[in-house]
Amino acid sequence: MNNTITLKLKSIQEEQLFNTFSEFQTTPPQYAKWQLKPENCVITCYISGKTVFQGKDANVYAATFMEEPTTTQSTTTNHYPQAGSDEVGTGDYFGPVCVCASYVTKDDVDFLVKLGVRDSKQMSDADMLKIGPLLMERIPHSLLIVPPQKYNQVHEANNLNAIKAKLHNQAYINLAKKIELPSFKVIDQFTPETSYYRYLKNEPQLIRGIHFETKAEDKYLSVAVGSIVSRYGFLKTWQEMEQKYNMTLPKGSGDKVDIVAQAFVERYGFERLGEIAKLHFKNTEKIRV
Repeated sequence: MNNTITLKLKSIQEEQLFNTFSEFQTTPPQYAKWQLKPENCVITCYISGKTVFQGKDANVYAATFMEEPTTTQSTTTNHYPQAGSDEVGTGDYFGPVCVCASYVTKDDVDFLVKLGVRDSKQMSDADMLKIGPLLMERIPHSLLIVPPQKYNQVHEANNLNAIKAKLHNQAYINLAKKIELPSFKVIDQFTPETSYYRYLKNEPQLIRGIHFETKAEDKYLSVAVGSIVSRYGFLKTWQEMEQKYNMTLPKGSGDKVDIVAQAFVERYGFERLGEIAKLHFKNTEKIRV
């Protein structure tokens, strides 16, 4: 069944959406800025400011930008032990892509709630840097950090969703070396389930039996832990990049990013831009060489 979801996005959200699925760009219809055709969905951003998601999996692609009533993660759910994974960095022009899978038992719940993990969306980067090491010390996890240079190399043969699928799968493989994976494993859904497994069809090892759910970070503590630890890894790598190149790098993919990218190229040369940036983003096209 086809679904249609219409949203009014901020310009920064439009850029994030476009950059995430830019590989699927197609000729836009009249009165549209751009159109994307990822699997099972057509995304059209109109000059009027409306963005329309149409297709069987419209909800999957629109979920990131949809406001939902505040939900409280259940601390009495039967889904313990649980493993969950999440990723960060895919909407940022600069910096790495990080994925983390974590393993949470019922005995961890009070510890996580007291740390504020349940409300991770309200956490600042400073909070993440403080809480990240505490989580990593107690909670079994697997954190993967893909720096921009490696990301650009892999992206030549894989679209962003394929890269994310392979990273989530590898995070679970690594986690399985530390603990026995529970029957309940959940991913904060970023692509239709059939597409996820198709991206992995040539992988030598595949973790199956995964539950896919949008907004999973708000519902499962293991995914929230994965999100925070991923963010911690992202921020630590970001700090190292800023120190190495002696530059303050803005997050996201907006106008400030364009200015700093131009400054980086003028200082270090265009051929080194791939050391700090995801080159397939539209921002790269705006740089004057």
